[in-house]
Amino acid sequence: MEGRPLKQALARAQSRAKRRALLLVVPLLLFIVVTFVAPIGQMLLRSVHNDAFARNMPNVGAWFAENDGAPDEAAYSALVADLRLARENRTAGEVGTRINYELGGTRSLFTSGARGADDLEPPFATSLVEDDAKWADPQLWQVMRTASHAYTASFYLAALDLTRDGDGNIVRVPEGRAVYLSLFAKTFALSALITAICLLLGYPVAHLLATLPLAKSNLLMILVLLPFWTSLLVRTTSWMVLLQEQGVINNTLVATGITDTRLPMIYNQTGTVIAMVHILLPFMILPLYSVMRPIRPHYVRAARSLGATSWTAFRRVYLPQTVPGIGAGALLVFILAVGYYITPALVGGASGQLISNLIAYHMQDSLNWSMAAALAAILLAAVLLLYWLYDRLIGIDNMKLG
Repeated sequence: MEGRPLKQALARAQSRAKRRALLLVVPLLLFIVVTFVAPIGQMLLRSVHNDAFARNMPNVGAWFAENDGAPDEAAYSALVADLRLARENRTAGEVGTRINYELGGTRSLFTSGARGADDLEPPFATSLVEDDAKWADPQLWQVMRTASHAYTASFYLAALDLTRDGDGNIVRVPEGRAVYLSLFAKTFALSALITAICLLLGYPVAHLLATLPLAKSNLLMILVLLPFWTSLLVRTTSWMVLLQEQGVINNTLVATGITDTRLPMIYNQTGTVIAMVHILLPFMILPLYSVMRPIRPHYVRAARSLGATSWTAFRRVYLPQTVPGIGAGALLVFILAVGYYITPALVGGASGQLISNLIAYHMQDSLNWSMAAALAAILLAAVLLLYWLYDRLIGIDNMKLG
């Protein structure tokens, strides 16, 4: 009984300490929610929600809800009523744009249909088709059926180069229109190549920094950190000057006789890789250096004294200890490369564009934000999957080393 007040006092003190700690964390938590979690949540919602058609075409939506078959006279009557309503509310362009996202060339169909809706007379199925034969297209009606729901997976299907035919079956888009999967593949392939080059270039630099005396190492570290103090736009435009056909590199190669022709190194994948390797190389060096610095050199010397060759000592003793740094640096560089936009846009040209450039196109030019959100969501899922695999592999490696 005598110790009970002390326990209560300790409990109250711990409770107050926890509340103070929570109050200190709350501003950061709110900042993360407002600037990170909420935008991602809004993006994910935008990728599956688009009510431009459902909100402005209520009669057709009601017919779709009650009927599963081919459009009849009642369906065309509902469509004409909605076209007249769209003309009155001036929403025909919005409705047509929504359908045009999935079936090209239909925006003008809805705007012209709304303008002439008041002149149509029953039977509307005949008068609408006589006005424009596209109104009888089964695929158009299938797209309208899909768009009559505010929530849809159509944008994810389009992001995977899939679509629905006139019967509602999921099929691949024609080969000439399949662009997203190939662009995803090119984005990941170029990002992997950039990561590999950064690892090959950054590993010896990080090893040199880790083995030099601290004074010299700190001096060289300034050169590694120097790019962080220079604007990304300045570094990218500098590469544009260096890599162009009349630039410094080509002039040097021709002047020294190494080549007689000027090499195309800009506005293609080559320019994208060169510029991004230069920009992302410090992100590989720093994690490697942080892991290499604590490694004691006598481990390798002990292996050499026991008869191991330099290569064997490196491969069996030194390299395994740097695996966490390799994984962290590779993951960081790869994720940054996958989402890069400015550098590919400036030096990549048509062949050096990445998926981020197409996302920006849908947000700024086509204004198809739902499509941009679906592409971004797929990219986010791929990056999260990559991080999960990295966590699993590094965890397994650490268990083996332990």
